[in-house]
Amino acid sequence: MEITTVGIDLAKSVFQVHAINQHGKVMLRKQLKRGQMAEFFATLPACLIGMEACGSAHYWARRLQTFGHTVKLMAPQFVKPYVKTNKHDAADAEAICEAVQRPNMRFVPVKNVEQQAVLALHRVRQGWIKARTAQANQIRGLLSEFGLIVPQGIGHITSRVPALLDEAKDELPGPFQELVLRLLEHFKDLDRQVNEVEHQIQYWHRANTLSRKLERIPGIGPITASALVASVGDAKNFENGRQLAAWLGLVPKQNSSGGKTNLQGISKRGDTYLRTLLIHGARAVIRQLERKINVQGWLANLLGRRNKNVAAVALANKNARIAWALLVHDRDFRSDYVAA
Repeated sequence: MEITTVGIDLAKSVFQVHAINQHGKVMLRKQLKRGQMAEFFATLPACLIGMEACGSAHYWARRLQTFGHTVKLMAPQFVKPYVKTNKHDAADAEAICEAVQRPNMRFVPVKNVEQQAVLALHRVRQGWIKARTAQANQIRGLLSEFGLIVPQGIGHITSRVPALLDEAKDELPGPFQELVLRLLEHFKDLDRQVNEVEHQIQYWHRANTLSRKLERIPGIGPITASALVASVGDAKNFENGRQLAAWLGLVPKQNSSGGKTNLQGISKRGDTYLRTLLIHGARAVIRQLERKINVQGWLANLLGRRNKNVAAVALANKNARIAWALLVHDRDFRSDYVAA
């Protein structure tokens, strides 16, 4: 009988394969080197292949799809319950093969090359922002040991530090001044790298129709819009807007039993980066709203009875649902839109 389903436990060099036929009988348990993967699956009849959504998973999914196979990716936490014994590569591959056949399993859409490239820009930008913040804090900390205080705000680092060093040049040792100037140059270099990557993201955003659609939503700018489009891909993979919001971790956790519903704070599952961008965008909208007088509407009423943090998360949730609707139905954002 032919192989119909395959589970692959991905790794850097050695891959474990577990294959079964249509009756569930094990047909193959095998280890493959990285160089043997393409040759093996090129000669295998078209079948269903399951993999965990981990490092290099999207690359191998695209590669195996070119051989005519149907490839499905799953989150590792959904595969773990199917591991029957101790954890090892063979047991993991068997669990993946079992999980991919489940009718209620949730799958991760396979990203194309363009999506991964844009997300790489976002990840690198975020890493450089963290490094820039760490460098700024290090400069502040070193100067504070000598009684030199830099005002709050990252913009004060480049403007105030040289002036502080000049004022206290007679009190500070020469090597320390040189050290701080070297750290300041490193900070400026990180800042330049962040700005250059942001320009690249902006360029991609201007060339993408879907990203420009999402930018019109209050609280979503070019950075958030491009990250959403690249991460979500085909929004039709989600049945409704709430599923997208749940995928981003913007819906309440549940701890319900015995018919009693107990809702808690947001689940914080899914992509932390996207969720952070949406919530920060919602905070910006709230700050603008607070400057206005006698404002009416859903958000103003919510702010009147709930904390600003709760309102920010609620607005982020709403924006995620609006983004899903615009992507699925190919519509432009309208602030006066009312559902029929």
